[in-house]
Amino acid sequence: MIQRLRHRPKTAAELKTEEILSIKLTKKECLIGDSAFYKKVAFVVLPMIAQNTLTNIVGLLDNVMVGQVGTLPMSAVAIVNQILFVFYLVLWGAIAGAGIYGTQFFGKGDHEGVRSCMRFKLIIALLILAVVALLLLIKGDFLISLYIAGSTSEADRAMTMEYALDYMHIMLIGLIPFTFTQCYAGTLRESGHTALPMKAGMTAMAVNFVFNALLIFGLLGFPKLGVTGAAIATVISRFAEFLIVLLSVIIQKKKYSFFTGLYKTLKIPRELVGPILIKTLPLLFGEFLWSFGQAALLRCYSVRGIAVIAAMNICNTIAQIFNEVFLSLGNSSAIIVGQELGADKLLSARKTAWRMMALSVSSCFIMGSLLYLFAPLIPGIYNTENDIRALATSLIRIQSLTMFCFALANVSYFVLRAGGKTVITFLFDALFAWLVTVPVALLLCSYTTLPITLVYFIVNITELIKGFIGIYLVKKGSWIRNIVK
Repeated sequence: MIQRLRHRPKTAAELKTEEILSIKLTKKECLIGDSAFYKKVAFVVLPMIAQNTLTNIVGLLDNVMVGQVGTLPMSAVAIVNQILFVFYLVLWGAIAGAGIYGTQFFGKGDHEGVRSCMRFKLIIALLILAVVALLLLIKGDFLISLYIAGSTSEADRAMTMEYALDYMHIMLIGLIPFTFTQCYAGTLRESGHTALPMKAGMTAMAVNFVFNALLIFGLLGFPKLGVTGAAIATVISRFAEFLIVLLSVIIQKKKYSFFTGLYKTLKIPRELVGPILIKTLPLLFGEFLWSFGQAALLRCYSVRGIAVIAAMNICNTIAQIFNEVFLSLGNSSAIIVGQELGADKLLSARKTAWRMMALSVSSCFIMGSLLYLFAPLIPGIYNTENDIRALATSLIRIQSLTMFCFALANVSYFVLRAGGKTVITFLFDALFAWLVTVPVALLLCSYTTLPITLVYFIVNITELIKGFIGIYLVKKGSWIRNIVK
């Protein structure tokens, strides 16, 4: 039996992949594309960068507004957002499996296939939403308490818990439109229509910013609600974003014809359900474990005190703005490479993957330098203690120096995912977090007296190991395949 397995004849797809890998590419082909390549990348990635950067800027302004209320409210919001971050990534992982097929179906020109993938997204996303909402309603206080350090005074602990629960209960309402928006926006991006999600997101940001100012500080006769006002503003903006996307899709039927007839049935072809589930489950559990790992990472840092949580919140909010270029380039690599794989342009997909990796990493030298220079400025506008501002500045600079490590791992992940290698991405992403990143942080935070800045640098630099593994996996080429042929 073992002998027969060893000599199993290779499939046509395996033979074609080997043929593509046997073609030697020059360094110039791998690193530099022609004008058509950069135009295509710009068409996909610039709206994503614009939308996400503006989202993060508004998030920064939100953060600063809440920070004006005080350190405890800011820490409470940071804790809840970290918990909700797990839901966001689980949702993203759940719909990404169908997205792999949706991207390749669009590249193939099969709109019914795209609709089937969209139906799958809606069903699984709403199931996840129901489970998460129930969990947070029942166990929300317990989850929040995990992030409040034992050294925190009882008065501060009680106030932080009160702020956090008020904020979380309102934010749960906003998860409903957020879930629908992610399903629609994901399918739009997979088909190369990145402008509509950008416009909807930008409008939502403006709504969020205006209502934040009105409801947090009680301007123009509105009630002064503080943290509660911040949550209400976010919920309003999420309903606005969803309505813009939905109405645009309905009005512009010809432009978005792959949505036409979406709700005529919720049935998905039986022969498609199995393959999508096979791709979805590793991504779903992978994103859950990875995001849970990030939550555990913050929990490790939190043992050093609530001041560290506040500084981390400032650092992450600011760094996210500058990280958006490499994050969007990684995400767009899944779209561009996936469409080329679906169109059976395997050699072009291979070249595109390497060019996207080069582009993503090189962007970090510019954005990392800017982040390093801006590091001392933004923490100064927070209404918090000087030592927290100083710590946040140091953490931001560490983030700027290690940005390229995350970029390399990020783009490798998306290239592998474009070819449907979801089990590999599960091992690559989630397993690494729990076997390397979290244990290193736990060991250094709890069992050493090293400064938190040095701990943060060591934890971040471990991401470079994952980046080198990513290069090896991309070079190996098992992801180069058309899964909808």
